[in-house]
Amino acid sequence: MHNLWSSIRKHIWSYAFVMPMFVLFLGFTFYPLLASVRYTFYNWDGIGIPKDFVGFKHYISIAQDPFFWNAFRNTFVYTIVLVPTQLTLALGLAVILNSNWLRARSVFRFIFFSPIVTSSAVVGIVISLAFTVVGDDISKALMGVGVLERPIDWLGNPHTALWVVIAVGIWISLGYPLIYFLAALQSIEPELYDAARVDGAGPFSLFWRITIPLIRPVGLVVLLITTLHSLRVFNIVQVMTMGGPYFATDVVGTFIYRQAFYIDEAGDSEARLGYASAAALFMGLLVMGISLLQIAAVRHAARQRSENRIAQS
Repeated sequence: MHNLWSSIRKHIWSYAFVMPMFVLFLGFTFYPLLASVRYTFYNWDGIGIPKDFVGFKHYISIAQDPFFWNAFRNTFVYTIVLVPTQLTLALGLAVILNSNWLRARSVFRFIFFSPIVTSSAVVGIVISLAFTVVGDDISKALMGVGVLERPIDWLGNPHTALWVVIAVGIWISLGYPLIYFLAALQSIEPELYDAARVDGAGPFSLFWRITIPLIRPVGLVVLLITTLHSLRVFNIVQVMTMGGPYFATDVVGTFIYRQAFYIDEAGDSEARLGYASAAALFMGLLVMGISLLQIAAVRHAARQRSENRIAQS
């Protein structure tokens, strides 16, 4: 007991500085999370105290709801297309921006990173307005080269709307993996490349034999972060299409929002906070499972590298 009290007195100012953040975490993250789990067992519109206990009814309804599974499918299409495309572009751009022959590298880095500091909601609105203005011109240009047979409403066509949203998502968040890869590339000792060139290695061999193995740990972390971020997509879909047309771009985030805050044309609230909380918890558990798998993969890769180094030594 004396040792515990001595430790507390020794680190009292550390606890004092951490305490405000800890209190905010309890009040605005931990408690809402527990409350959300509780709401999944009630029919509740968000007003007053939930009293209509329904047990696991919402979970059963979620499992049978075709609109939820449509949103679930769109979310994974968004993630499966965005993540590899974005990581490939980010790595390629990072290699170019790290090259000594490129002039004004700082300017190009700012250009590619600047979309991150811009609100995704604002970007989505601007892109939507841009497509209403130049969408017909893009269709005419593609018709002129024989790619299209007739004009397309890019955000109003169920076959193209999701792909436009994915393209915007790739562009707006490209800076995150780009910065990570650029930092990883700059941490590689130039002497390794010089020694390989002396042995006759070309650019392709340098990239696959030196660059890729050395940045693989960072790449796995970037993969984890990018996947989690894409699974939580909401802002750009909400402002660009609101999940339409005909639920073609509906993702889990917009599905939950619509269930929790829906107001009909007469202005009457039809909010289903319990149902929305059940959908959010279901998706949260799924994302947690994916995160654990990726973390396990990262640790397994690190363990293999350590074993290989021990075997080589």
